Amino acid sequence: MPAVVLHTEAFVLLKRPPAERFQSCTLFSAEHGILPVFIRVAQRAASQQRIALDLFEEAAVQLESSNQGRTWFLREARVLARAAAIGRSYEALRAASAFAALIARNSPAPEGHARTWTLLRAAFAAFGGPADPAVVLFKSMYRFARDEGHPLPQQWLPSLPPGLRRTAEHLLRTPLADLDPAAATAAALADLQRRLEEYLRGHTELLIDEPR
Repeated sequence: MPAVVLHTEAFVLLKRPPAERFQSCTLFSAEHGILPVFIRVAQRAASQQRIALDLFEEAAVQLESSNQGRTWFLREARVLARAAAIGRSYEALRAASAFAALIARNSPAPEGHARTWTLLRAAFAAFGGPADPAVVLFKSMYRFARDEGHPLPQQWLPSLPPGLRRTAEHLLRTPLADLDPAAATAAALADLQRRLEEYLRGHTELLIDEPR
């Protein structure tokens, strides 16, 4: 059976340490969702650079599969948007990695691919900007879970203590560019993130934690 060739644009969600011949990574495409991809570890630096992809980058890729799309091999890649700014901050890198891993563990249904792609683009841009990474992670995780059909506005928000609920609603309805840095304390943000993750663990099928 001839190999299947796929041309698409994708974000790099995960990268694992290279093995002897290949490095595995997880891409997300607006057309195809989660794509497990292997990148050949080149012997020559020039060829390695030609197909290298870094975390959170947006790239136009050519993939090839010999098993009808269960696994893919990277043949060509052209970076469309880099994410170097995320790596300059440990907190931004940690938060962006957490959100990317959440998407990788919870592939949306096909009708949600384009919506998730738009969310990833906005989130990665924000993680590389001046906004508090904790705020970006909270807003992005909430939006992803809500868009996946979970009743966070109806169930989770009303369950919060009144003061914390007012803070959450303000953070969620206010664009990042308009948020005052003092809109929420670090303690309040940590409490909101913890409560959101606890709700998602207990009331949804979303996989919040890394499998052991």
